[in-house]
Amino acid sequence: MRTVYLNGDYLPENEAMVSIFDRGFLMADGVYEVTSVLDGKLIDFAGHMARLKRSLGELDMINPLGDAEWLDIHRQLVRVNEVQSGGVYLQVTRGAPGDRDFVFPDPETTPATVVLFTQSKPGLIDSAQAKTGIKVISVDDIRWGRRDIKTVQLLYPSMAKMMAKAAGCDDAWLVEDGFVTEGSSNNAYIVKDGRIITRDLSNDILHGITRAAVLRFAREAQMDIEERPFTIDEAQAADEAFITSATMFVTPVVEIDGAKIGTGTPGTVAPRLREIYFEESRKTAI
Repeated sequence: MRTVYLNGDYLPENEAMVSIFDRGFLMADGVYEVTSVLDGKLIDFAGHMARLKRSLGELDMINPLGDAEWLDIHRQLVRVNEVQSGGVYLQVTRGAPGDRDFVFPDPETTPATVVLFTQSKPGLIDSAQAKTGIKVISVDDIRWGRRDIKTVQLLYPSMAKMMAKAAGCDDAWLVEDGFVTEGSSNNAYIVKDGRIITRDLSNDILHGITRAAVLRFAREAQMDIEERPFTIDEAQAADEAFITSATMFVTPVVEIDGAKIGTGTPGTVAPRLREIYFEESRKTAI
C-alpha cells in the first residue's frame, strides 16, 4: 500500500482524508504539478517548482512550503514507495473553511490543503506508444481562458480524452478560432521541412516544463524552431507531429482526424528529441 503525504503527515493511502468542505473538492480551487521520476530521481524539479509558484500566485494563493521542504517530501515519497519509474503528483488547494462560500477564505485562518502521492509506472521510457506513435482527433477548445495556470479544473480535458477513446484514438488536440492550442494534457507540435512548429506561449496554453526543456535541447542541437499557431490542415500536411508532457516525454503523433501524418509512422525528429531529452534530463535529475 502506498504512503502518501497530507498536510504534514505521511499516511497509508487508505487513511488520508480531506474535508468535504475543501475548496478543491467543491470548486476546483487548487493547482497541481506532476514531476517525473526516472531511475529513482526527480526530473526537472526546479521547473515544476517555478511553475507551481506561478500558478499559486496567479490565483492569489500562498505557497505553503519552501523549496527544500517540497524537495524533501518528494524524495521521501519516492524512497518509501520504492519508485524507480513513474511520477509524484502534488496538489495544493485553498483549504477547507468549514462551509461553502464563493468568497475566498482568509488564508490566516484557513490553511491550504497539501496532498502528494506517487504513481509507479515501470517501463515508462520504453513506452509502446513512443515506438508506434499515437492517433489524435480534433475537438473544440471550450476551456476557460487561463490555461497557463495548472489548475485542477480538468473535466473538459478528461471529456476530450473520452471523445478520443470513443473514436478509437489515443488523445485529442484542442482547437480554438481555427488553430490548435494544445493536447488534452500535453503540448502539440508539427514538423515541416525539418522545422519544428509549436504554439507560442500565452494564457491560451500551459507553459509546459517538458516543452521548455525539449525546445532548449532542440536549439542546442541546431534544430529550427518556429513558435506560432498552426491549423489542423497544416498538421495533416506536416512531415511529422508529436506531443510533449511530463508523463509522455516526447511521443510521436501519426494520425490526426483519420489522416496519416507523413508515412503514418514515427519520423526522425520526435524519436531523436526523445533520446536527447532522456540523455540530458538524467544529467540534472535529483
